[in-house]
Amino acid sequence: MEDAIAAARAAAGDKDVGLMGGGLVTEALMAGLVDEVILHQVPVLLGGGRSFFQEFPKHVGLRLLEAVPASGVTHLHHEVIR
Repeated sequence: MEDAIAAARAAAGDKDVGLMGGGLVTEALMAGLVDEVILHQVPVLLGGGRSFFQEFPKHVGLRLLEAVPASGVTHLHHEVIR
């Protein structure tokens, strides 16, 4: 995974690299390879289902950079605190 992310960063040059999928994002966060997390919060409470992230073995600190409310969703942009 770390080699794949390094290759993606090299190919992207000065552009951003996006990761999708809870398992991959969890592993990348734990490896210190994620700079920012962007979440799209929809105001619906679910009684069950699958977690997006896997269980984190340690705390991951986030600093809110921007919150943009829109119709039916709030876009949350966070910086990963190291």
